[in-house]
Amino acid sequence: MTEKAKPAGSVYPFGSRTVWRKIRHADTTDARVAGSVGPRRRPRRLALLPAGEDRPRLSAPLDAVLAARLGALLADAPEAGEHRTETGETYTALATDLVVEVLAGTGRHGTLTVVRAR
Repeated sequence: MTEKAKPAGSVYPFGSRTVWRKIRHADTTDARVAGSVGPRRRPRRLALLPAGEDRPRLSAPLDAVLAARLGALLADAPEAGEHRTETGETYTALATDLVVEVLAGTGRHGTLTVVRAR
């Protein structure tokens, strides 16, 4: 089934609102956790290495429940120092093999939104 943003018979009405769906495209992929921003038990963001990339990127801010779950998985990971992303943002590198599922948005910023731990 194909979702449509606008019904086929619908016109663009001037000056009024209609019920159309906004559809955003995002691909699901896996990314290795390379570090975190904020307290390790409740990280605010993660430094991620998506498949096929060699430089870490920071994720979108984590919601509280997901941050607690990931914090429990990262609590015992040894620190590997402070590092910077290509954009100059600082994160604490962690020696971990944790992999997370992310929605990799295809918009202007290519935001990585963490969905869950694998």
